[in-house]
Amino acid sequence: MSSRTPPDTVIYAIGDIHGRGDLLAAISDQIAADAERRPARRRLALYLGDYISRGLDSRQVVDRVLQWLPQGFERVTLKGNHEDLLLRFLAGDLDAGRHWFDYDGLDTLAHYGVTGVDRLARDDAGVARLRDRLASALPPSHLDFFKSLPVSYRAGDYFFVHGGVRPGVPLTQQSDHDCMWIRDAFLDSEDDHGAVVVHGHSISAQPVVRRNRIGIDTGAYHSGVLTCLVLEGESRSFLQT
Repeated sequence: MSSRTPPDTVIYAIGDIHGRGDLLAAISDQIAADAERRPARRRLALYLGDYISRGLDSRQVVDRVLQWLPQGFERVTLKGNHEDLLLRFLAGDLDAGRHWFDYDGLDTLAHYGVTGVDRLARDDAGVARLRDRLASALPPSHLDFFKSLPVSYRAGDYFFVHGGVRPGVPLTQQSDHDCMWIRDAFLDSEDDHGAVVVHGHSISAQPVVRRNRIGIDTGAYHSGVLTCLVLEGESRSFLQT
């Protein structure tokens, strides 16, 4: 039996954006044009997380996600591991901040106007100052956005997460950490997870379609290819920049 979306529903699942507001604008235009050709009454724009870090402008990406919602669309925004690290850093976990910095988190601080990032990231006192500066620089609407993000969403026969799921664990019992961070144990698994898992987090040159999962992180920040999976009924297709 083929996997299906809920009745009369088209879902646009958007992969890891990582600061590429230019690509997000382009894929948004494609989504709007595609939706005009479809009769489905319910239209869902679903983002798989990792809006920030790397790329050109993380702040611009968050602004666009918050502002872009064509008539007739609903929006679901999931939390990625980069948003997880940002929130833990803001809560005072300096080790989470350092981990984030190792994966281009400093880019996000610069995108929000925090200066001297390379100099201050060298010791505990400097990292703590960066945390305070980021907390002051984040618009309240952006902080509220980051805090509001769930880690998963179920729609019909599809389960949407940033990272993946732990094989053998029911979808309703998945940990937040696994939903955002898991890689090999999930990617290597051929288990039936109880739904087709749509995820980002693990980069591939092209979308990866397996019986139990669909991966759509095509490394937009460096490849220039942002991928959107389009699901309607039993049909699947892709939009790409």
